[in-house]
Amino acid sequence: MTDAQDTLPDLQDTDQPSDQELKSKRKKSLGFVAFILVLALAIYLVWQLFFNDSVSTDNAYVGAETASITSMITGQVADVLVSDTHAVKKGDVLVRVDSRDAEIAVAQAKAELVKAQRQYKQTQANSSALNSQVFVSDDGIHSAIAQVAKAKAELDKAKDELNRRQQLSVSGAISKEELSTAQSAVNNAQAGYDLTQAGLAQAKSSQKAAQSSLAANDALIKGANENSTPDVLVAQAKLNQALLDLERVDIKAPFDGVVTSRKIQVGQRVAPGMVLMVVVPISQLYVDANFKESQLENVRIGQKVVLTSDLYGDGVEYHGSVVGFSGGTGSAFALIPAQNATGNWIKVVQRLPVRIRLDPKELAEHPLRVGLSMEAKINLSSK
Repeated sequence: MTDAQDTLPDLQDTDQPSDQELKSKRKKSLGFVAFILVLALAIYLVWQLFFNDSVSTDNAYVGAETASITSMITGQVADVLVSDTHAVKKGDVLVRVDSRDAEIAVAQAKAELVKAQRQYKQTQANSSALNSQVFVSDDGIHSAIAQVAKAKAELDKAKDELNRRQQLSVSGAISKEELSTAQSAVNNAQAGYDLTQAGLAQAKSSQKAAQSSLAANDALIKGANENSTPDVLVAQAKLNQALLDLERVDIKAPFDGVVTSRKIQVGQRVAPGMVLMVVVPISQLYVDANFKESQLENVRIGQKVVLTSDLYGDGVEYHGSVVGFSGGTGSAFALIPAQNATGNWIKVVQRLPVRIRLDPKELAEHPLRVGLSMEAKINLSSK
């Protein structure tokens, strides 16, 4: 029993490592950790120097400058020639509006133009008539002047006769009746003279009125002809507008694309500005890639981008270039922007949309649609 007890402590002493062995193991562990740290640092430096030449994101989506097709006139839809998903070419007729109202407007505008041209001719004829009146009034004035001179002479003669009779009446050579008759003759001559002067003034007034009418009439047609007078130009403009409205009864595609969001039916009444459908230019698509703000330090306009679509997978690559940066983050232009000044603020890495132009040839080979998800990788070493 005593021998077993003596042997057990010896075995326990043999199993426990010595202090020297513990220090050795600790040094090896610290060396291994240091090696791992140095290796990680080396890998990081190599990556920074040789492989950190790109940034990527999968927060990217296809976009396009779509066109909302609207009516420029008021009328009833006579025919709708396209439906959603239809491919259209620039100039293809999408919708036809009933043209009868526009045709009536054109006929009315043409009649107004003819009326304005005839009014110009009438105004021109009135100028000739008024010019003749001015010449006639000259003759009337000359005649009135002659009448005034005649009446003046008769008045002077009557006054002379009255003076002689007044001298004779002092000596009693003539009767009072003769003197009274002479006085009446003077009064009559004076009245005639006043009447001729009034006639002369009236003739001059008539001439001034004719001259004013002639000047006003000439002002309407001065420096113009039948096609350039203001009334004719206004009527011509109304006719041009009516013809344009008649042309607009055929609502056409502004560019090549695909029809979507058709909202119009035959028989429906349309008004200017009413959205009928949307045309998406699938050959002019772009990508808005939302990069983290920490990724944009070295991103520049013109750098090359490689993109893949979830639609086709990694087997199809698109090649594009950076064309610009958005004016702000998505949260900055949200309907209800974040209020970071509150006490509940939590810092969130923001993303800024980067516009990427796609190659039209690649789009023609592998068409995309607005809203599809993309992955974008910008080559920072490219120019």
